[in-house]
Amino acid sequence: MRRVDDRTFATLLMAPAAVFLAVFVAWPLVRLVVDSFFEISPIADGPRSFVGLGNYLQALRSEEFTGAAVRTAGYTALVVTAEFVLGLAAALLFSLLGTRSAVFRTVFLYPLMIAPVVAGLLWRFLLIDNFGIVNELLSRIGILPGADAIGWLSNPDIVLFSVAIPDIWLTTSFMTLVIFAGLQNVPGEVIEAARIDGAPAVSMLFRIILPLLRPVIAVALIVRGIDAAKAFDIILIQTRGGPENASQTLSLLIYQTMIRFGDPGLASAMATMYLVVMLLVATIAVWFIWRPGAVRQ
Repeated sequence: MRRVDDRTFATLLMAPAAVFLAVFVAWPLVRLVVDSFFEISPIADGPRSFVGLGNYLQALRSEEFTGAAVRTAGYTALVVTAEFVLGLAAALLFSLLGTRSAVFRTVFLYPLMIAPVVAGLLWRFLLIDNFGIVNELLSRIGILPGADAIGWLSNPDIVLFSVAIPDIWLTTSFMTLVIFAGLQNVPGEVIEAARIDGAPAVSMLFRIILPLLRPVIAVALIVRGIDAAKAFDIILIQTRGGPENASQTLSLLIYQTMIRFGDPGLASAMATMYLVVMLLVATIAVWFIWRPGAVRQ
């Protein structure tokens, strides 16, 4: 057989993956952007007419779209912040315990194995009004006057927080796993030197550990931020975006615009703007949090 150089061999190895990405990722994205400039009939092979930026203007003028965007940003910030704080605390605790934390780490990762739909159903039964297990327990121990005192999934003022609870419970394990892996690569001699110099634990955390974990934190925040921003199944199972659209995120709005209202062009425009914003946010996060090669003064 004829010998090939390393570059040709690497190209041959990457070719199947490149073809897969081109067919199932790149081409659908191109179709998405193209469809956003057309008014498309929901009927198969139906008429389509070019409207230019009409779909984008319609989306931006819609209070429903801007409201969903604000709720998506708030939901993402809430979920990612809570997961990062809890995940960092758990990772630091496991790191301090060393090998004694092996069993606890295994148990802590169990929620990560549960499907989001199952988690949504589970927490819906826990938080549902009148006969939810959470309200029932709180009422029995005297914290709430009755099982219907808090409408976790029916009160528009708190429903966004309520639907975020399953997401936080489900994927805090991921944040813990990533940060814990990063802590294993923190040089032990640096920590020991800081201890000898009498540095307090808080200073060690913010001046040594977190700066050394910046690449790991950047990856974790970007991955979880994008995943939380496109939250769909957990919210759909619990509230379907209600009540009064108080838990409707952009993913749900795009789905409803496409499926329920039968407007593929408008849904494509919303999804395109959503994609562009997510790319910008990810780029900014990499630039400010990671900054590969940057030297701290």
